[in-house]
Amino acid sequence: AISWAAPAAYGGSQESPVVELNVGGEFYTTTLGTLRKIPGSKLAEMFSSSAKACTDAEGRFFIDHPGTYFGPILEYLRSGQLPRQHIPEVYREAQYYEIEPLVKLLEDMPQIFGEQVARKQFLLRVPGYSENLQLMVRLARAEAVAARYSEVLVCVVHNEKDDANCVDTLRLLEADKRSVVKFGPWKAAPTIDHLLDCVKMDIKAQGYQVQCSKHLGLPANYFYTFCFTWW
Repeated sequence: AISWAAPAAYGGSQESPVVELNVGGEFYTTTLGTLRKIPGSKLAEMFSSSAKACTDAEGRFFIDHPGTYFGPILEYLRSGQLPRQHIPEVYREAQYYEIEPLVKLLEDMPQIFGEQVARKQFLLRVPGYSENLQLMVRLARAEAVAARYSEVLVCVVHNEKDDANCVDTLRLLEADKRSVVKFGPWKAAPTIDHLLDCVKMDIKAQGYQVQCSKHLGLPANYFYTFCFTWW
């Protein structure tokens, strides 16, 4: 590690020095002024005059973080240009580097607004949503030994009336020692179908192949089978 004051090329120069970067194996060229553009950001702190910087074998300053989407971050710092592609990925990078003005601008874009303000805010109103996802995956994996498919029974109730309609069926299933993952009720506009879409989306995002269908033989509006395919 060396300090930023050390390189002789920087000494006494009034211009912002050129910086060669290695960001997780991706190479970029910029200036120190660009990297310090947003005070309080992680990049500004990394390249402050008091910071220590690591270099690779070629003398490039090294950031130990994936560099695939660092280019759009650099373009924003240079010119204020917003990305037009890979918005969610650039959003995560802006959060990582703590570039708050860019984070806020991206949150106004449809892709991020829909996810952060609409979908995630809905799911925060579904009690135990994340825990239920984890339970579904655990149950599916427990049934996967020497099998191509495993199924998880899910009960979804939107409101108190739905909840009451399922009480007797849930008791029978419990008496038969059937595992059921129950979602709801919740206080938000999205319907049972919307909740099921979210469950499928979030399980697939973990890398699983999963399909959802109504469970035959049980109240069709509330009970569903999630089928995991393993091979």
